[in-house]
Amino acid sequence: QVQLVESGGGLVQAGGSLRLSCVASGSIFSMPVMGWYRQDPGKERELVASISSSGTANYADSVKGRFTISRDNAKKTVYLEMNSLKPEDTAVYYCNAYLRPLGGSGWLDYWGQGTQVTVSS
Repeated sequence: QVQLVESGGGLVQAGGSLRLSCVASGSIFSMPVMGWYRQDPGKERELVASISSSGTANYADSVKGRFTISRDNAKKTVYLEMNSLKPEDTAVYYCNAYLRPLGGSGWLDYWGQGTQVTVSS
């Protein structure tokens, strides 16, 4: 069974940095895209950044130049380096992976449990 487990959230002052990690476990045939989303209470979940298995990254305009997404395919891990954090970055951050389980017949979206990031002003 495939699972995504995030770590690295917490409380930081504005201007500070945090690094999120997400490890995928289980038998995976292919995982072409991994990414990070975030959600504030009362708002829709939004894409923060995504990255392909070849390393092509995509960012939300609100985080360009401040956040960097990377992945280690051998470790089935995706990272989100967050710098120059702002109070408006406060949200629950969710790891996402678009993948095909080993022995499975289809492509599915998997989600982590979420990790809280709080940026104080």
